[in-house]
Amino acid sequence: MHNRYDIAFTAPHFAASQTGLSILERGGTAIEAMVAAAASIAVVYPHMNGLGGDGFWLISEPGQAPVAIDACGVAAAQANLDFYQGSDTIPSRGGKAALTMAGAVAGWQTALQISANWQTPMALGELLASAIEQAQTGIKITQSLAAASVKTYQEFAQRPEHSAFAQVFLSQGETAGQPLQAGSTLQLPQLASTLSQLAEAGLSDFYQGDIANKLASDLQAAGSPITLSDFKQYQAQLVTPLSVDISHGQLFNLPAPTQGLASLIILALYDRVQQQASCEAEQVHLLIECTKRAFIIRNQVIADPSRVKGDLQDYLSDANLDALAQEIDLKHVLPWPHPAQLGDTIWMGASDSQGRMVSYIQSLYWEFGSGIVSPQTGIVWNNRGTSFNLKPGDLQQLAPGMKPFHTLNPAYAELQDGRRIVYGTMGGEGQPQTQAAILARHLYQDFTLDEAISRGRWLLGRTWGEQSHNLKIEQDLADLIGADLRRAGHDMMTVGSRNEMMGHAGAIVINNDGAIDAASDPRSDGHAFVSTPES
Repeated sequence: MHNRYDIAFTAPHFAASQTGLSILERGGTAIEAMVAAAASIAVVYPHMNGLGGDGFWLISEPGQAPVAIDACGVAAAQANLDFYQGSDTIPSRGGKAALTMAGAVAGWQTALQISANWQTPMALGELLASAIEQAQTGIKITQSLAAASVKTYQEFAQRPEHSAFAQVFLSQGETAGQPLQAGSTLQLPQLASTLSQLAEAGLSDFYQGDIANKLASDLQAAGSPITLSDFKQYQAQLVTPLSVDISHGQLFNLPAPTQGLASLIILALYDRVQQQASCEAEQVHLLIECTKRAFIIRNQVIADPSRVKGDLQDYLSDANLDALAQEIDLKHVLPWPHPAQLGDTIWMGASDSQGRMVSYIQSLYWEFGSGIVSPQTGIVWNNRGTSFNLKPGDLQQLAPGMKPFHTLNPAYAELQDGRRIVYGTMGGEGQPQTQAAILARHLYQDFTLDEAISRGRWLLGRTWGEQSHNLKIEQDLADLIGADLRRAGHDMMTVGSRNEMMGHAGAIVINNDGAIDAASDPRSDGHAFVSTPES
C-alpha cells in the first residue's frame, strides 16, 4: 500500500484544472478539489455546465468498492402532460424547457459528506474562493464560449423571456447585445454573489434557503413549472455503479438514468471481438459495430430507474455479451440510424495524495441549457427535461418526479495489473464512443493517454445542426483509415481534425508503482496537471 501518491487533476478548462490542483496541493481530498473545480468551471465554461444543471460522481478509494452519486434533477411536481397541453413536444428553450430541478449543488454536498469521513474538511469558503474571484474579476472568453454565443444568438437575443440571458451573456458596452468575442472579458458579478452566499450559508441554501427562494420566484416568472417545494424536496442519491469484467480488469459506470450501460457494453463487446482486427481500420470498424448494439439496448431500456424493467446488471452478464458478440464481425455493417441523443457538458478527473480518485460530470444539456437566467442569482437553468416526451405510455414520457434520460456517464476502471483509471468526456451521443476509443487505444494498442485522447476520433449519430445520422470522422484519422471504412460499408463523412464535436475527453491513471499520468483533450481549453505533494 502506498503511503503517499502524486496528485493529478484534469479538466477541459485550464482555470478549473488549476483550481482543482491548488486544493490538492493544500492537502485537500480529490472530492474537495472536484467541488472547487466544479464551481470554477461553472464560471469559466458557462455554456457547458453550471449550478443550474446536474452532476454525476464516481468515487474510488484504494482497496474499496467505488461509490456513485446521482445528482440529476427530477421533473417538477407541476410538470405533467396538462402543463404542456396544446403542444406536441416540450420546448427546447425558455421557461417551459426549465422543468427539472438542478441537482449539481446537492451532489457537491453529498460528495463532501463522504470526504469529511476521510479527513478534516476544508472550509467551504476556501473551496469556492477561486470561483468567486473568477466571477468577480472576469474570465477570458474562450473560442468555445464565443462559438456557443454565436450559435445561440438568434434564439436568445431578441426574445423577452431571454432578456436576463442577454444582459449576462451578450456583449456589454459599445458592442452591447452582440455575441461574445473570444479574448475579451466576461464578468459574472451576480453569480459571484451567489457563490459567496453559498460559501457563507452552506450549500443547502440552494435548496432550503434564500437562494432557493430567489431561484423559485425567477423560474416562476419565466414560465417554468418549478416551484419552491420542488427545491425543498430534492436530494442527491448514493447509488451502486454498474460494472463489467473484461480481460484487462473491471470497468465501472453509472446506472439509469444515464447511458453508462451503453459505455460498458461497448467495451465488453470489443474485448470479445478485438482479436479479429489486424489494423486500425478494423479496430475502429469493430468499435462502431459494438456501439450500435449498445445503443439499441440503451434506447430500449434506459429511463427513470422506476421504469427500468429487471436488473441492468443482467445486460452485462457473460451469456448476454457473448451472444451479442456473435453478431459482430469484420464483414458486416449493421444498418443505421437509430435516434441520437444530444448534449454538451464537462468531465473532470482528480486523484489525491492518498490515491483516492474522482470521475465527475456536470452539465446543462444544450449550450446554455434552457437559456433562462435567474436575474437574482445569475444562474443559468438546464433544459435536461427536453429528454422527456409527451407521448402517453412512452418510456420517456414526462411525469412529475421522474428523472430524464441522461447522456452523462463518468467512468472508472480497475485493471488486473494494478492500474486504476478515471476517464470521461462531454459530447452527448459521443460520450460512450469516445470512452471506448480512449480505453481501447490505451489497453489494446498501447497508446499513451495523451495519444489515445489526441488521435483522430469518430462519432456515430446526429450532432447539433446536423440531420444526418451517419458516421463522422476527423480528417486526420480519415486520411489513415477512411477508404477502408467506406469499403467496409460505413456511410461516412469527414469533419475537421481536433473538432469540438468529438467531445472534450480526459483521463488520469495511477500505475501499479504509484506513478501518475494525466491527459486533457487538445479539442478543449483544458489542461492536465500532475504534481508531487509536499510531505
